[in-house]
Amino acid sequence: MKQAPHYNRTMDTPPSGALPPVPTVVDGRTYLRLPVRTHVLTEKDDIADVLWKYVRQSFAPGDVVFISETAVAICQGRARDWHDIKPSWLARQLSRRVTKSPYGVGLRSPYAMQYAIELTGLPRILLGCVAHVAGRLVHKKRWFYDVAGVQARMMDAEHTMGVKEFYECVIPGPYDPQGTVRKLKETTGMDVAIVDVNDIYPPWCIASTLPKAGARLLERCLTDNPLGQGSECTPLGIWRESG
Repeated sequence: MKQAPHYNRTMDTPPSGALPPVPTVVDGRTYLRLPVRTHVLTEKDDIADVLWKYVRQSFAPGDVVFISETAVAICQGRARDWHDIKPSWLARQLSRRVTKSPYGVGLRSPYAMQYAIELTGLPRILLGCVAHVAGRLVHKKRWFYDVAGVQARMMDAEHTMGVKEFYECVIPGPYDPQGTVRKLKETTGMDVAIVDVNDIYPPWCIASTLPKAGARLLERCLTDNPLGQGSECTPLGIWRESG
């Protein structure tokens, strides 16, 4: 599989819009991923306007736009500076008990834990803790997140973002992902998927306007993380079948 070129906006200055396509082969069929370079998105940006500005000229019938879940959350105004989050005593205690992982911080940050409590509700977080203990008794993992929900699962702690403008921020998942992609398709006419793709875990299509089989295929086409993980400023891409 050919690896996607990871542009660094601090060193390279490729033009905004779709970058050269990167092919991948799944089940004997070739698919193209076109990373789309944008400005640094903020809460002032409307996602539909972003698609119209950067994707429209390269979009073809049958294409699908896939967008980073973090970019969607940022545009929704959900990124919070960690200095503005006041962890409770309980948030601090719970964060200390989150399994330490070499792959990231997540809810081990008391600020991320507090934000998760505010979004998800304390009862659900506590039920997730009970599920975690039960899961350990039967040697099962991730029961906490199965109960605590996707917002707890998608929470990015402070000092983990590759984009410097949000390095100090705690960023959860987007609000109403399925409703968001549905509205984007109604507004732009494009099929859209919100994805969680990184260099550690398998790709996850959080919500899309595709049939279930199409969403699973998209996940398999993103295993090399073509959007990058750092400061590439490519928060979205175009997915199409070649030929």
